[in-house]
Amino acid sequence: MALHPIDHFAAGHRLRPIELLPWALAVGYFFLPNANLPLGTEILIWALFALSLDLVLGYTGIVSLGHAAFFGIGAYAAGLAARWLGWTEPISALLFAGLVAGAAGIVSGMIVLRTHGLTLLMLTMAVAVMLKEIANKLGWLTGGADGLQGIVIDPVLGLYRFDMFGRTSYVYALVVLFLAWIVARRIVHSPFGRGLVGIRENATRMSAIGSPVMRRMVTVYAISAALAGVAGALLAQSTRYVTLNVLSLEYSGDVLIMLVLGGMGRLYGAFAGATVFLVLRDELSKISPAYWGFGIGLLLVATVLFARGGLLGLVDIALARIRGKRS
Repeated sequence: MALHPIDHFAAGHRLRPIELLPWALAVGYFFLPNANLPLGTEILIWALFALSLDLVLGYTGIVSLGHAAFFGIGAYAAGLAARWLGWTEPISALLFAGLVAGAAGIVSGMIVLRTHGLTLLMLTMAVAVMLKEIANKLGWLTGGADGLQGIVIDPVLGLYRFDMFGRTSYVYALVVLFLAWIVARRIVHSPFGRGLVGIRENATRMSAIGSPVMRRMVTVYAISAALAGVAGALLAQSTRYVTLNVLSLEYSGDVLIMLVLGGMGRLYGAFAGATVFLVLRDELSKISPAYWGFGIGLLLVATVLFARGGLLGLVDIALARIRGKRS
């Protein structure tokens, strides 16, 4: 029997057991004897970055080539606060970085989201390029091309120091990612989230039925920017170093590739894409440091041609076939 629309909507909020699998794997990885925790921390940070992009691209249909602008703002906010203001308490600095990036998302969103198509794409890219140039010109403050160094971060909760093996950084990033995932999950399964999907499918129709399209787009853009800023702050705190790369088009392109690989509009696609991209990059760079990107490119082309829903889309197809054979 088909579910009533209200029942179907409520079912989306229910946590399915399989949704806990990525978290069980992440926790289990921490206890492996030869676990590469610095790489694991990097994967968690990029998964959060990709998750933030998924809210605007996968669910709202806002195409951005400058999402690294907010990642970089968060990284520099946390790094500058620690370096020049002595704000070395990590959790409050993380929240501060998210607020600064979110505010930047509101301001830039009110401007760039009034455009569409290629113009929107170019404006988002221009924002990131301009911020990178500003950070470079203010080298006396940001460190310029040499990077922001001398960042000191206090132990988390006053107890857990950031050690050279990456244990604290990994657990810290995992907890932050889990909390961000809960927030994102509640958003996409809420009436607000359903409205975002409607905007993605047909913004004109949503506007015609009285939906506040612009307000919702700016709101989700700001939320996405805040999450990206938190991801950037995590990177600054875990490495105690910030470079101009955090504002680069390369970072914007990488996170977009991760999302395409994993699957857009799925939340968990951010996790799968970040993991596959970074693990493959790590392994291919050992074989050929100069040409590892070629392997990533081949995988991306294959994904676009044969797995429109990303890697998770292939999983869905496989599960559907298995169920079909059983029935």
